Amino acid sequence: MHNPPPRRVILLHTPLLRASAGLAEQIAKRLADWQVEAQIGSIEADHVDRQVANADMLIALGGDGMMLHAGCVAAQRDIPVLGVNLGRLGFLAEVQPEEWPDVLARVVAGDYWLERRMMLRATLEREAAPLCSFDVLNEVFVGRGMTGRPVRVEARIDGGLFLNYISDGVIVATPTGSTAYALAAGGPILPPELKNILMVAVAPHLIIDRPVVLDEGTTVDLRVASEHAMLSADGREPVPLQHGDRVRVQASPHACQFVRVQPKSYFYRTLMARMTQNPAAQIETNPHQ
Repeated sequence: MHNPPPRRVILLHTPLLRASAGLAEQIAKRLADWQVEAQIGSIEADHVDRQVANADMLIALGGDGMMLHAGCVAAQRDIPVLGVNLGRLGFLAEVQPEEWPDVLARVVAGDYWLERRMMLRATLEREAAPLCSFDVLNEVFVGRGMTGRPVRVEARIDGGLFLNYISDGVIVATPTGSTAYALAAGGPILPPELKNILMVAVAPHLIIDRPVVLDEGTTVDLRVASEHAMLSADGREPVPLQHGDRVRVQASPHACQFVRVQPKSYFYRTLMARMTQNPAAQIETNPHQ
């Protein structure tokens, strides 16, 4: 388990978590003691892509939302990400706050491995013209917006009609996303390094409700036959959809790389711990402290 030691690290924190800025400063100081160049940036900055341009590793401080955002930014430049959990669930992060000195010492010595996770690319087309596209690490969701009415979505797989869904929506997820919204909707759990695409209907009405696992090279087309649908990609601001819009989902050319020091069996141990204890379900009076 040996990889090149990082020489230029960008620490990404979020203003939404006050503790993240102070911890970033502590980590930057320790890295400087080890002759590793470290800079601190904010994931909320408009120029975050430029911040990471010359880094050989990112350290993301926050919860799973931070890891999704940082992972997508880093994947564009093939940069690995080490996550320090400051959120409630912390399913994607490698390090708990009290563990970072020991883990960071191992990473600086090159004692780590890289976990590659596939991503998806979703392209919204209107009247056969592309409007926008997103790369996601978890999932793409096409479904109902603010109304309580179900939506009609025609699903095609590699051009052939699969199903006409009447449901709250359809999730197309990566193996990483199989433990997120897709799991809540009754989907299977896929190992994170698997290369498959998962399609799950949310509350389908009078139609097949079984999730479908597809090959990495599959193209999924979701055509909307409703006036009140929206597109959501990894929790980004929802995009309103019009009748006839098509969302095409394929494997992204990019992959996210997470820095790991735990044995590869960590996934199942962490999964069971989170599912049995579920810290995300705890109610906090002030989650930003």
